[in-house]
Amino acid sequence: MGELVSVNPVDGRQFASFPAFDEVQIEAALQLAQKRFQDWRRRSVTDRAERLGQLAVALRGASERLAQLATREMGKRLSEARAEVEKCASACDYFAARGPDFLVDEMIASDAGRSLVAWQPLGPILLVMPWNFPFWQALRQAVPATLAGNTVLLKHASNVPGCAAALEEMFLEAGFPRGVFANLPVGSDRVAPIIADARVRGVSLTGSESAGRAVAATAGKALKKTVLELGGSDAFVVLADADLDETVTQALRARFQNNGETCIAAKRFIVEAPVADAFVERFWKRIEGLRVGDPMDETTDLGPLAREDLLKDLDDQVRRSIESGARCITGGRRLEREGFFYAPTLLDRVRPGMAAFDEETFGPVAAVIRAADADDAVGLANASRYGLGGSVWTRDRARGEDVARRLECGCAFVNGIVKSDPRLPFGGVKDSGYGRELSALGIREFVNAKTVWVR
Repeated sequence: MGELVSVNPVDGRQFASFPAFDEVQIEAALQLAQKRFQDWRRRSVTDRAERLGQLAVALRGASERLAQLATREMGKRLSEARAEVEKCASACDYFAARGPDFLVDEMIASDAGRSLVAWQPLGPILLVMPWNFPFWQALRQAVPATLAGNTVLLKHASNVPGCAAALEEMFLEAGFPRGVFANLPVGSDRVAPIIADARVRGVSLTGSESAGRAVAATAGKALKKTVLELGGSDAFVVLADADLDETVTQALRARFQNNGETCIAAKRFIVEAPVADAFVERFWKRIEGLRVGDPMDETTDLGPLAREDLLKDLDDQVRRSIESGARCITGGRRLEREGFFYAPTLLDRVRPGMAAFDEETFGPVAAVIRAADADDAVGLANASRYGLGGSVWTRDRARGEDVARRLECGCAFVNGIVKSDPRLPFGGVKDSGYGRELSALGIREFVNAKTVWVR
């Protein structure tokens, strides 16, 4: 049957294990999800919204325990883990208050006496989720999906089994019937058969590009609806008139929060030539001031990467970029201590064709690309197969919005770092995936937009 293990990235040691489901247990979970869907969909949306309100209460009541668990399993700073739990609770509050409005029948005038679109749930939805935001990534899809009347099966990343189990516990504590949200502790080799099962009606994946292609292929063969939120190599475009002090402060946050392990982290810092030297100088000084250490320590600025294989992959990308001509200003190495720590790194003179430009760097590595002017900056930003998010920094907001509209991405911000917000749709284009999460668009991804026509 096997087991899923929790390894603390601070020291590389295992501290917990969880038995993986066998075929009998997987079948039981699928049966319950289907059975519970028939009951759950008939409950009023008001009742389902009340359960979300209770979920917010449960999350806040367990905030410290959940935050410490996330930090121990994947290494994010404790303060960031606490903020993640609160963000989950806030999303529950938002959808409990506003979500029912998104599901009201939409009346449309036609040749009928009465015609409308009714938003009806599909059935059990499989969530294949990553480890970097172990609570938020799962809940930002599960909350609107369950409010719409679906049931949810969570296949979480194998290195955060404790967080996955805790999420199911929170739903039960909030009064959700068992089976509305169920944790499926299985390995990735079990995902394809679950997607193919006729009882599963949709799949949402947040993860790597390769995982997205595999899930989309399997779901497509079975004609299942999918939403994919994949990797990103977000451009952070600095125009020559930007406030450099504020821009560098936000650049530090945009790249190094969550230990740099964020899909929407700024990864390519595209700076107009007249201010490039000044930007690099200020960014370098701020990066060298980061304190790397135990993420449980409140004074730590940067914790370890989640796994050793991720650290090795990142180091390989940095080395290949330097060999291709990038200049390493600071960092560029694994730190000589136990655990999975990598030095915060700044690469300058990065160009297309280098790993730091072409690939997603998932960790504390910032790549500076110098642009001749704003048009060149837009061209460089769009010269990527990814299209998740991007930001533009300038004193001229109108010009910033014009540049933002030209970026080929799903989320473009002016003078703000890219973030997800329950009030706004979130998702990408190109190899960053398709579909949207959050807001009215997100809740309607896993519903049947049924036309009803009455003479």
